[in-house]
Amino acid sequence: MVLLDAAKSMDETALAKIFDLYAYALYKYALRLCNDSLLADQIVGDVFAKLLDKLSCGKGPWFNLRSYLFETTYHLIVDEIRYSHRRLPLEMVDLRSMYVSSASISSENHLLFEIILRAVHNNLTDYQRHVIILRFFEGFSLCETAAILGKSAKHIKATQNRAITNLRKALHCHKVEGSLFL
Repeated sequence: MVLLDAAKSMDETALAKIFDLYAYALYKYALRLCNDSLLADQIVGDVFAKLLDKLSCGKGPWFNLRSYLFETTYHLIVDEIRYSHRRLPLEMVDLRSMYVSSASISSENHLLFEIILRAVHNNLTDYQRHVIILRFFEGFSLCETAAILGKSAKHIKATQNRAITNLRKALHCHKVEGSLFL
């Protein structure tokens, strides 16, 4: 809250810290949704430009800056997809390139991770996939996810439950046990 208050007074150090804290996470999120690194970079720049514009007018987020930034990113991507001549699909980028190369995944869990990613990509609707990305990959709460997507927490919970049911069915076919979704 102190950082947000400092940013509202256009403190350059606070604004730089906000950028440092959130730019990479917003970029990964945008890249997952639009599958275009240049567009994702542009969207992140637009998010921070919009934040600066709002703060300079005395508007912007009063609390939960993280949720506000992700919501703005989501809306800018949706707008770009709707009005772009390129008509980008709202799909996840191949998450294997982002997470499997990570040292945090042991070789024993590599196969399990691949199966889970395939199930997320192939067995969920775009909307269910988006909810799962926000909830489990980005770590947002039900209320934060609801705010980002402009839905009620009850709606997000129902969508999440349907997505998890679909994942359980898909993973059961692969006889995967011990996963986060089981």
